[in-house]
Formats: sequence, C-alpha cells, structure tokens
Amino acid sequence: MAWTLSAAETAFRDEVRDFLARELTPELRAAGRRCSGIFTDYADGNRWHRVLAQRGWSVPHWPVEHGGTGWTPMQHYLFASELAAADAPPRAPMGPGMVAPVIIAFGTEAQKQAWLPGIRSGEDYWCQGYSEPQSGSDLASLQCKAVRDGDDYVINGTKIWTTHAQYANRMFCLVRTASGGKAQQGISFLCFDIPQAGLTIRPIISISGDHELNQVFFDDVRVPASGLIGEENQGWTVAKYLLQHERGGAWAPMLRARLRRLRAAAD
Repeated sequence: MAWTLSAAETAFRDEVRDFLARELTPELRAAGRRCSGIFTDYADGNRWHRVLAQRGWSVPHWPVEHGGTGWTPMQHYLFASELAAADAPPRAPMGPGMVAPVIIAFGTEAQKQAWLPGIRSGEDYWCQGYSEPQSGSDLASLQCKAVRDGDDYVINGTKIWTTHAQYANRMFCLVRTASGGKAQQGISFLCFDIPQAGLTIRPIISISGDHELNQVFFDDVRVPASGLIGEENQGWTVAKYLLQHERGGAWAPMLRARLRRLRAAAD
C-alpha cells in the first residue's frame, strides 16, 4: 500500500530534494555509488558531513538542545530515503551515531560542551577502541588496562580492527580498571585525544588492498581522567547503551538504493 504524504511532508521532501540538487556534487554522488561497505572513505564522508552541518542536518536524531532537528519519524524516513536515492555518501557512525548518544546520556556538562560541537560540525573524527586480539565477540574478556595515576589514566595493551584510526583525532575506548569478580564489573569507558605519546597505529591491509582497519598499541599512554564517561568500573553499562545505537540504525533506504544500482548494472 502506497503512503500518501501530507502537504507538510511533501513540502519537506521537496526541500530536501532541492538541497541535494544544489549541494550534492557529482563527485560526492560518485563516492556514494562506490561505497560497498557501511560508510564511505574518510575524505568524501567527512566532506559531505560538513555540508550537512552547514545546513543544520548533520545530526538530525540528536536532541534539539544539542543540534538535532526535532523532526517527526516520517521526516527522518523521508530524509534518509532522499539521501539514499540521490547516492549521498553514507557517513561514518562512530562520532554522530555511537559515542555522541553516550556523551549525551552519561557525560557531564563539561564533556558535552567539549565533544559534541566537534562531532556535529565534522571537525572531530572518532574511532572505536573495543575489540582486542583475544576479545572480539567476548568483549567482556578484554585486557587492555588503565591504571589511575593522579589526574591521568595510564593505558597499556592493544585494540584491533579499529576502523579509520588513521584519520581519527579522538577515540572512545573500553579499558580494564579492575580485576576479580565478574569480568564486566571492572571495565571503564574512556574518551581521549589522539595521537598520544606511546600510542602506535599499525595498519591492517585487507586482501583487496584497502586500508580501513588498524591495530592500536598502548605503551604507558597517559590520558586525562576527565575523559572517563560515567563511573569507574561501570563502563559495561555505557558500552551496552552504545551498542543499542550501533546496531539500531535503519538501513532499508540505503539497501534499496544499492539494489537499484545493481539492477541498473544488470540491465
């Protein structure tokens, strides 16, 4: 059954279409068509994010007080559908869709003021420090340690499969701050700047020759304790909240666009 849009919804759809016709360049459309993964290469994805930010549309799902749009569910759907239909480059979710909801829900006012504007504008680019060589699907077994030393945490260990760490200037990271008892009880959630002294990013090159993933090594890396999200040793709760947003996106518009391109290529 086809939907009938209201006059206001039709006007909104046309507004989005007009914006895309003006701002989505042929180069950006080509980048969107080339994308075969979850999101586009850094340069194209971040460039498109900044264009959306200038219009006030880079983080539509955020609360209005932090830069969200306050759209209705139908407006969100129309926006996503029009972007996909126009071959807009899918953007990396690590900042806007993953760590930002965590900062909004668990962060202090100082943390929100420090990090949310840069995510919204595209000035800051985040990577995710979760998986380890022996802790992938069993994330609670992670062993990358952070020890409190005055106003800092000192981190030692490694993270792997760290997407786009080579481009990121910030990282959100799960670290072990206590041992004993249930594994989940000794994990903390830290945010910090990169590069840092003692932090090494080593590329993982795929069989196709792409460099999207990395392994990150920590050797006595000192990060400010002010980057702790929530309480020490309570990071598992924060991590589960983040995963709800990482796994909860709506992919139907993008999948339909890819199916359209596949059919066109087969004709």
